[in-house]
Amino acid sequence: MDRKQPLGIELVKRGIVTEIDIQEALDYQKTNPRKKIGDILNILGLCDPYTLITAMGEILEEKAIYLKDSDIKINVTEFISLDLVKENKAIPFEISAGKIKVCFADTTDKRSIDAVRLLLLNKGLIMEKYITFESNIDKIIESFEGNAADEIDVDADISGLVDTIIKTAMEKRASDIHVEPQEDKVRIRYRIDGKLSTAVEIGKDKQAQLIGRLKAISNMHQEKQESQDGRILNYPEYNIRVSSQKNVYGEKFVLRLLKKNNNIRRIFELGFPEDEELVKNSFNKRNSITIIAAPTGEGKTTTLYSIIDYLNNPHINITTIEDPVEIRINGLNQIEIDAKETFSDSLRTVLRQDPDIILVGEIRDTETAEIAMQAGQTGHYVLSTIHTIDSIEVITRLRKMGISNYDIASILATSVSQRLVRRICPYCSVERDFNKKEIEVINKIGEKYGVKFDLTNKRTYTAVGCKKCNNTGYLDRIGIFEVLNISDEIKELISSNSSSMEIRNEALKLGYKPLVVDGIYKVLNGITTLDELNSKLVIY
Repeated sequence: MDRKQPLGIELVKRGIVTEIDIQEALDYQKTNPRKKIGDILNILGLCDPYTLITAMGEILEEKAIYLKDSDIKINVTEFISLDLVKENKAIPFEISAGKIKVCFADTTDKRSIDAVRLLLLNKGLIMEKYITFESNIDKIIESFEGNAADEIDVDADISGLVDTIIKTAMEKRASDIHVEPQEDKVRIRYRIDGKLSTAVEIGKDKQAQLIGRLKAISNMHQEKQESQDGRILNYPEYNIRVSSQKNVYGEKFVLRLLKKNNNIRRIFELGFPEDEELVKNSFNKRNSITIIAAPTGEGKTTTLYSIIDYLNNPHINITTIEDPVEIRINGLNQIEIDAKETFSDSLRTVLRQDPDIILVGEIRDTETAEIAMQAGQTGHYVLSTIHTIDSIEVITRLRKMGISNYDIASILATSVSQRLVRRICPYCSVERDFNKKEIEVINKIGEKYGVKFDLTNKRTYTAVGCKKCNNTGYLDRIGIFEVLNISDEIKELISSNSSSMEIRNEALKLGYKPLVVDGIYKVLNGITTLDELNSKLVIY
């Protein structure tokens, strides 16, 4: 569509438009130089849009479609992020037999075409290219953004603007708000069910006021531009943690929204395998430590709370050390650390308070790890979290922190790893049969880990998207889990400094099942999809 005049001449030759129409379009283009002639003819209503786009496709030797919402048969953001949709002006809209149809506003933009093609090829899909009007793509993008922009009045006074950004995030169940200064604007994004999407874009002229207001309500230094941490306490139902970081266009802020007094969900409601015996064997111990492992934002703290709730009774003394206290639980002694105190400082004090069970929010350093292990050696049961990829790598992580093999083998009782995957939206999902590739993937995983997955009468779902799920096709999240109980055989391997690969192989012989196995069961039970599982674990 870069061939502006030739395209116009061809349209005139075919009798689609007149020379006067083309001149009117060229006059419009003088004040809108980024607009293509075809798009302008459509914007000005100088021709029937279906006839125009069909003729453009023939002239440009491209497949063409007048793309509407009703033409989109898939959940777009399952295949390409909303930011990439906007950047490349590309909308995937239908999939069949390993081929995916994608509409572009400009089929001559080789960089965008290649970027989208490669992305989809990595997902095992061959791209079939189509052309449509840029205005059609823009309308569809607006519908994808969940109408958050309609709810945020960017012309409001700065206090009202910040308040609306935060309250809208709460209404949409966002866990984080990203305030990102860019070259010519400030982008506001929400993380909902683990995925980021653009909520609104604010003019660059408001950046200084916006950042000043965020610093004021977060109790941060106004003049200081280095990284800072703060909290917003203006919203009674939420504890909002704030982090700032300077970048080339200003200061970026991330607001973590933590709902106070959230109801604790039972361990099984979180997605933990429905096995009461497994729970008892994994979390009902003394003289030991249990560690929950996962990357940031994968629900480790929520799992800890559920375990504490399961163990809580009037006959034991449970103390927690947290940063911050996210949920207040009756019967617990909960300690919130501050800037003057560390986890290790608080843990030393807690050990003099006669606890039976100690929850340490996170093992961040060698000192905390050492004291937590000592607490386990002296008759306490310690629960904590650590940042690492799976339950076996917990052993490697503790080794790197300087904990001896002897201490790990004697004190570590259980390590649990987890991820959060999005649940398929019950309001808009479409049931379908598993395709050949999906069946091959599931059977291959089953063979690798010695599990016979029963696919009889099992069906899966296509994520579509509706208002209830912010047009993502998914609503809420559920955990997938793996549990490593440290058996005598594993203890021996740890003590002899065996590698994580040797420990993994022995664990598999003893019945250990990695994350992906629990994930496949949740796919077969219609809770999530194989594509969503793949986005977390890269299984194909």
